Parts: sequence; structure tokens; C-alpha cells
Amino acid sequence: MSPINAIKLLSIVFPLLQGVQAGIDLNAGNNVAVYWGQNSYGQSTGEYVQQRLSYYCQNSNIDVFQISFLTRINGAGGVPEVNFANAGDNCTTFPGTSLLNCPQIAEDIQTCQKAGKTILLSIGGATYTEGGFTSESAAIAGAQLLWEMFGPVSNSSRSRPFGNAVIDGFDLDFEATVNNMPAFANQLRTLYAADSSKSYYLTAAPQCPYPDLANNPMLDGAVSFDAIWIQFYNNYCGLQSYVPGSSTQNNFNFATWDNWAKTSSRNKNVKVFLGIPGNTRAAGSGYQPLDRVKEIIGYVKGFSSFGGVMIWDASQVFANGGFLSGVKGAVGASVVEGTVSHGASENEGFLTLAKAEKPLGTGI
Repeated sequence: MSPINAIKLLSIVFPLLQGVQAGIDLNAGNNVAVYWGQNSYGQSTGEYVQQRLSYYCQNSNIDVFQISFLTRINGAGGVPEVNFANAGDNCTTFPGTSLLNCPQIAEDIQTCQKAGKTILLSIGGATYTEGGFTSESAAIAGAQLLWEMFGPVSNSSRSRPFGNAVIDGFDLDFEATVNNMPAFANQLRTLYAADSSKSYYLTAAPQCPYPDLANNPMLDGAVSFDAIWIQFYNNYCGLQSYVPGSSTQNNFNFATWDNWAKTSSRNKNVKVFLGIPGNTRAAGSGYQPLDRVKEIIGYVKGFSSFGGVMIWDASQVFANGGFLSGVKGAVGASVVEGTVSHGASENEGFLTLAKAEKPLGTGI
């Protein structure tokens, strides 16, 4: 089935899914989160090019999507800037700014949320160079700006890249030093608390060396995070350093982050996710074959802070047949084997009418 026909199918299937899938469950350790938006597999055409967000939301093996990235908070015209790789081709630009207006992504966010997916907007990324804010007051104003642009519709004068769609929270993915971010993050928390209509999440994606220098001012007890997606790749502490069969790990330091969750974190119930590359080309180092990843998941599931697995990114893992469903099975959830095909890509877990004789979203 083509991606276009698969999207059309959503309007039939998704009403059946409401109330069945629940998105992220921070009380469970079986969540899978996938970054979407950067097309990091790198194809501009062909079967593995990044598809629109709602295409991936058909897959029951994913609970959370981090839309990546918001690359500047104070860009041209005094508003943020975003970059969604080839997905930005379907966007226009707000006059006088470099900010994209993306009605297709807005539609897909609402479609995915109706299917029970949790949708976060990730701020930062490897190309983020803004450096945070010049003062705490500027940071608080920045949080207010993003809330008005991506949170509940309240200020009709604000340009909203996702229209009336309301995200489920923000993810902070800083890989260089940023200033005054605790004030920014805590203001987001204050704004979250003022809206009781839904749950909002605040997450971060530190690299695995501890402490993470870019994010430590926030992580060292200053900000209450719901979850952190530790990048166990591109560093000495990545998955490649895991020693099979050893109860004590030296360089692979999930235990260190578990201890952080219980001692230094402001939120002692924060969940720690195992962040992994979704394919051989997804990171400079750290990718491991599925069998080894399953073994590592078995090890980290022994820590009470474990919340699930984060994968970088959608384009990579969907070009790696069987990997996503294997990860989902390893974290302990039912895996749905579907019939929507997309070349030889990762199509396991797609929900289609051909599977309607079984309860949708509950596995086989």
C-alpha cells in the first residue's frame, strides 16, 4: 500500500483506536519513543525517505514522537525557527520571519493524538547555536512565547506553526552549553500547571557522560522532568561498551543515571529511557544488532527508573526491518504485526483493516 493510501486509511481506522492506545505511560517500563522530523537516513526519494508524521503514527509499536527540531527560540522577526527536513517542503513561511507554517504537520499531530500518541516538540538538536537566554527574565518570556505558539490557543495575534493543534509538551535536546535554561523550563512547568484540560510533559535528552555538561544546570535538582532520553551513542558510555553477562558495568553507565534519578533529580519519579540509534548510519558509534539490544534492555529493565527506549530516528529505524518491533517486544509490550507494506522497511506494527478481526492495538 502506498503511503498516500495508508494515510487515507487512517480516517477509517483511527476512530476505532480511540480509547485503545494510551500513548506514554510513565508508570510502565514498556514505552518506545521515536524522534521524527530530520530524515537522518538521508534519502530524498525512494522507499526510505521520511514520510509525513501520520504515516508513522499508524505503527502501534511507538508511543511517543518527538518532533525535531525547533532550532531557534528568538529568530528573525522575534519568533522561533523550526527545521523538519523534507517535511518542511509542505510548509510556507510566515511573512517577515523564517518561521514555517505547517498545516500538514498540524493535521498529523491531531490525527496522531486521536490515535493515542504523545506528541512532543523538541528544542535544540546538534545545530542549535543560540546558547539559551541572556537573562532569567528573557528565559521566562521565551517560555511564554513558545506556550502561546504551540500550547493551547489563547493569543490570536501569535503565529502558530501547527495551527490549532496543541502539542503534549516540550523536549529539551541541547548538546552545547545553554544559559538560563532552568528559568525557561520552570516557567513551562508553571504554564503546564495552569491548564488542567490535559497532561503535559517536560523531557530532556542528555548525552550519556555524567554529568551532562550542556544540561546539568537543569538536571542537578533545578527542574522537574517527567522523563529523560539518555543518548547512549556517540560516546564512550554508549551501547558498544555494554559487557554481556556482567552485573556490574563500567563504561556503560545506565546505573549512574538510575542513581541520578533517585538522588539528584528534582522529580524522584522521573523515568530514564535507553536512547539507541535505529540503524547502522544513525550515529557515529553505539549502534548494536537487535539481539544485543534485547540483552541490554533485559539488563536496564532491572532498574526501577527505567521507562522504555528512545530511538533516533524514524527514517532510520523504518529502514531497518524488524528492529522496531523487536525493541517493542523486548521492553515487554505486545507487538502488532500488520500488513501495510512500504518496501522492505519496518512495517511491523501497522494497523490495518485486514487485522480488524483482532482487537486493534492489543497485539496478536
